Amino acid sequence: MQIKNSFTYLFFIFNLLIVNAQQEKLISFDEVLSKVEKNNHTIKISEQDYTISKADYNQSNAVFLPNITVSHTGITTTNPLMAFGSKLNQEILTQADFNPALLNDPNEIRNFATKIEVQQPIFNADGLFMRKAAKAKMSAVELQSARTTDYIKLEVTKAYMQLQLAYKAVEVLEKAKEAALENKKIADNNFKQGYMQKADILAVEVHVTEVENQLLTTKSNVKNASDYLMFLMGENIEATLKPSENLEALINLNIYNNELSDNRADIEAMKKSSEAYTNMHKANKMSYLPRLNAFGSYELYDDNLFGTDAKGYLVGAQLSWNVFEGFKRIGKTQKSKAELDKAELSLEQYKNKSQLEFNKAKRDLKDAENKLKLTNLAVEQSNEALRIRTNRFEQGLEKTSDLLISETQYLQKQLEYLQTVFNYNYTKAYVAFLTK
Repeated sequence: MQIKNSFTYLFFIFNLLIVNAQQEKLISFDEVLSKVEKNNHTIKISEQDYTISKADYNQSNAVFLPNITVSHTGITTTNPLMAFGSKLNQEILTQADFNPALLNDPNEIRNFATKIEVQQPIFNADGLFMRKAAKAKMSAVELQSARTTDYIKLEVTKAYMQLQLAYKAVEVLEKAKEAALENKKIADNNFKQGYMQKADILAVEVHVTEVENQLLTTKSNVKNASDYLMFLMGENIEATLKPSENLEALINLNIYNNELSDNRADIEAMKKSSEAYTNMHKANKMSYLPRLNAFGSYELYDDNLFGTDAKGYLVGAQLSWNVFEGFKRIGKTQKSKAELDKAELSLEQYKNKSQLEFNKAKRDLKDAENKLKLTNLAVEQSNEALRIRTNRFEQGLEKTSDLLISETQYLQKQLEYLQTVFNYNYTKAYVAFLTK
């Protein structure tokens, strides 16, 4: 019977370990980045934006390539003009067809025409600049897509560190709970021996409850951070992710030497956008010039479906000049000039704002580094104060309220230090993002 109970107990422990293993999944930061690059929906959407802009650019090939159409038309008519023309096209016209009676009242005739038409642009100045504008826009979208990928990587870095922070906070709170429960045992013993008031016991119990509530909230934060990281990775699995790397501050003094570069992908994208507006404005001005296009057709006629008894071709060129379109063309030119000026002003504003953000981020990084040292010192000091008060409390020489204050302060300083480590690491990553 005892052996059976032992086996049941071991089986229960084994299943519990399996469940816990299924609930938590260790993952490295590099593994997260790899999955994000493959599966993140925002990155995929930005890639489709580039595909769309590339398709728009491919449409501009019409400036050089011909437009070819093939048609087959069948008619039956007694219309004098159409009947005479159909016979003429079919090359079946005879002397008898010039009889005025037949010309004015012809018999019904069928005509089937197969026509191949080609239109070839030769010189369209506005179309050439519209093509340049489309190419600049495509480059801008490609650069913006690259910047979107950089931003998602920054967001992934932040999410991963938030998960590290949440797990570290759980560790701190679990240790704080153990210490609080140990002090509660001491308090209960002192109460039984008449060394402590009931109010002190209640205060200790309230402190334990507060720590437990914080622990529950932090565990929920772990799950929330894990879910968000899985969202960024484009995955949905029944597990809680756990970072394989611990949260720790990695001081990097070289990053303070970084400077903002005009070659950053988003700034380059805005330059390309301004270039696109420049070419669109030139295209509108070039629309005042004449256009030269060639055209040609090859025609097959017969009185039977898809017949080819009669053939003929037509080749020509057209020089056209749209001299005046009311005020439409003038208005379009004015609008494109205003859009160009707006794009250039937006670029200048964006560069100034980026420099402002960069300067602030570097100051924030320096502040975070200084705070890191101070909060670490505060943790050590509060830990020493708690140790002294705990020893005195065990000897009945310390008030319960003072011990609880020290416990709370030590817990707060530990959590504050973890938050400071997170802030420093994220600010460092943000500075790198601004200078990339």
